Amino acid sequence: MNFQTFCKRTFFAGCILAATSAVIVSGQTPRATPTLVMGEAAKPKAIAGNTNLYCAGYIQQSAMATGNRIIGGSSEAETYNYDEKDFLYINMGTDKGVNVGDTFAVVRPRGEVNSRWSNKTDLGFYVQELGMVEVVRVKSDHSIVRIKVSCDSIHVGDIVQLTAKRVSPIANVGRQLDQFADPSGKARGRILMSRDGAEMLGRDFIAYVDLGMDDNTQIGDRLTVYRPLGKGNITQTPQKEAVSARDESFQSDVYRGGKFSNQAQRRDGDKAEGRVVTSFEAKQNRPELRKVVGEAVVLNVKERTATIVITKTAQEVHTGDWVEIQ
Repeated sequence: MNFQTFCKRTFFAGCILAATSAVIVSGQTPRATPTLVMGEAAKPKAIAGNTNLYCAGYIQQSAMATGNRIIGGSSEAETYNYDEKDFLYINMGTDKGVNVGDTFAVVRPRGEVNSRWSNKTDLGFYVQELGMVEVVRVKSDHSIVRIKVSCDSIHVGDIVQLTAKRVSPIANVGRQLDQFADPSGKARGRILMSRDGAEMLGRDFIAYVDLGMDDNTQIGDRLTVYRPLGKGNITQTPQKEAVSARDESFQSDVYRGGKFSNQAQRRDGDKAEGRVVTSFEAKQNRPELRKVVGEAVVLNVKERTATIVITKTAQEVHTGDWVEIQ
């Protein structure tokens, strides 16, 4: 049997072994066996990039210093809105210890937050985060800054402040959303509002919940987003049954095929002699059931609230949904 016929009748691995042996026997130096290089192990993935870390906004209860602010723009005669790479003026100079290269966050306090979804009082006021500016020139009583990161248009009068470096929690890549997860028994809250006023939320949307430092909430906490069945939906379906249990109109006058509806509720009694059991009655005295619609991770924590990012969804998430720390 020649070598080609042998290869046709054996596994590929056997052919390689036979070929290698044949080369060795003939006195030739065998070629190096190819090495299979596997891809790098998956590196830890951040849940939020810089945009969501520094542009998410927050609801703060304590008072904010508003003395340091943007006092002008290099093109203020032509525009009202300023974006990335535009030059601005701030009322901070050498008199306040500013140096070239310093960076500041730009924020815009928007007003008190009141929500029908929370039982907490005095949640705080909403602060919109607009971006970062970098000092390029320092004068005695003011400085020129350039917009380094722009989350939204920046206006004259917006507040500038120092901000601590933020680190994103790490994504749990291999973990799937458990749509039937049991309650954890930990702190629960509600989604109060979202960034940009969105009411139907998907992955990577930013929202705010009434779980804060007073609930021992921490950055990186994972939250289950859910709705209690029977009372968790914003719009309730009517409790009245869609069809009657039996009706003469279900059958013809000639063939009399039957007057029972295939879509009606059952009748009560061991011989079905009682009245129709409604859906409302069927749901009574059942254990607490809930519908898991998503998962979120905490990015920032304030006194009574937290900023979250939606990381997993089973369907749309909306304001008013419940959240629970896992």
